[in-house]
Amino acid sequence: MGEMFLDPTDKVERAQKVFAPRLDTLAGTTIGLLDISKSKGAFFLDRVEEVLREQYGVKDVLRRMKPTVARPAPEAIKIELREKCDAIIEALSD
Repeated sequence: MGEMFLDPTDKVERAQKVFAPRLDTLAGTTIGLLDISKSKGAFFLDRVEEVLREQYGVKDVLRRMKPTVARPAPEAIKIELREKCDAIIEALSD
């Protein structure tokens, strides 16, 4: 059997991602915080919420938690966050 050389560089063409439009300001907005159920996630989000309210003038924060880190957020949680929030932050912590 002959030698095989593998090229570790990524040459796969990827489609351009479309991101949600950026908010002009966070002042007066409702921000969703999704805790993915990892250790210390709530502690991290407590600080994020504090900064959002004190430094950016966020009006309201809607916090939700996934039932388990191993699965995607339930559809009901995703729908609620999309309908009620101007922006959503998904937290990851350990």
